[in-house]
Amino acid sequence: MVALMCLLMAPFTAYVAGGGLDANGERTSRISDDAVTELDLDSMPKRPKPILDLGPKFLGNGNISRGIELPTGAVWQPALMVFGTYRSALQSFTRADETSSEWANRLDLFANLQLTGSERFLIGIRPLQDEGRFTSYQFEPNLAEPNERGWQEESSADLTTFFFEGDFGELFPNLDPEDRKHYDLGFSVGRQLLNYQEGMLLNDTIDAIGITRNTLLPKGGSDFQVTFLYGWNEIHRGDNIERDDLSLYALFFAMDRPKTTINVDLVYVDDESIFDADGFYYGVSDVRRIGHYNLSSRILGSKAINGESAAVGDGHLVFAELSWTPAWSDNNIYVNAFAGIDNFTSAARDPSTGGALGRTGILFQAVGLGRYGAPLANRASEVVGGAIGMQWFISPVVNQFIFELGVRQDTQTHDGSIATGMRYRHVLGQHVVAQFDVFASANESRENDYGARFELRVEF
Repeated sequence: MVALMCLLMAPFTAYVAGGGLDANGERTSRISDDAVTELDLDSMPKRPKPILDLGPKFLGNGNISRGIELPTGAVWQPALMVFGTYRSALQSFTRADETSSEWANRLDLFANLQLTGSERFLIGIRPLQDEGRFTSYQFEPNLAEPNERGWQEESSADLTTFFFEGDFGELFPNLDPEDRKHYDLGFSVGRQLLNYQEGMLLNDTIDAIGITRNTLLPKGGSDFQVTFLYGWNEIHRGDNIERDDLSLYALFFAMDRPKTTINVDLVYVDDESIFDADGFYYGVSDVRRIGHYNLSSRILGSKAINGESAAVGDGHLVFAELSWTPAWSDNNIYVNAFAGIDNFTSAARDPSTGGALGRTGILFQAVGLGRYGAPLANRASEVVGGAIGMQWFISPVVNQFIFELGVRQDTQTHDGSIATGMRYRHVLGQHVVAQFDVFASANESRENDYGARFELRVEF
């Protein structure tokens, strides 16, 4: 499968090597030779208006109000903004001779109460979904659920986001008027999205409290950050299923050095239920620039303390990302590779995020809307593979193509799959993004897969 992937990518590699050519075959530069003497304000897009915007305007101008001074010495200038995203997609895919076609919908609605530059409340709901199920119209259900045809209403009034975050030193400035003591402790408490190691180690919305110590100055580095986290509810395990009687404890370390950023993350999940599926997890990453190239390297692991299960397994994941911008262009080339050793599982994963390999590319990514699955399976158990692709900007911001080729092979059964996919995005005005995805895959041990989807995303 790897040899076939290299053969198919030969024309693509030749194109990349000769990138940055104009219609006459001459190399072009992204930097204009024309001097700009005046700022063209008319061509700049206007700031989109949210649903509701009360108090000092977001990115507004004019005088700053006096605000409300608290007994602690903090000055609050409350501003309320309501915003959200509506996603609607027509999508169909065929996998193992089973076809599923649907019109799926998702709404993420938020209210942000900004008190200062560092303190805020954020509340969010997703009224058109319940866990990993979305409000949809099923044109052609798959064989696993043949009775689910027609309109499927999945609604929930539960708060999916509800937290307060701030800085202890900013909340109580009277304790240190000259700002000489170590009161700069950031914190966040409530139901919040947690994403660590690019979502491979932890990607879930849980009830948690986190405390962060910033601006530590290590020898040989510019910043060192330490975060302690405790989570007690809404925890979905590595199989995307929520379980009760769980506690999550974590320590996250981040350090900026002259040529790299290093992260070391440690997580322990204490399962007090009858399953007793305790798990220890770790992630170590190194992100750096090497000349004109961006390189990100990661190694992650999971250990089932009381025996393996669907919730937690024993294993490791090695992951590497390499990307660069070809000379004389705005485009982006990426080559990503992974190796799943034994049965690696994430510490916590939201039902709409799929498996840990979604970071590999659009062929491994869960779209987070409806039943449309990743073209290539994104679980990290006994597998090797990768993806190579190009993000092609036809015009800055307005539209772009992503072309990708991916491969995945099971190291135990030696079954493999190779897939190719394309994504096109186009911005319509200031609030709407249209997206079209298509893929096809060839499989060694079963029928081939293919699918397509069209999505409208409205930001308001």
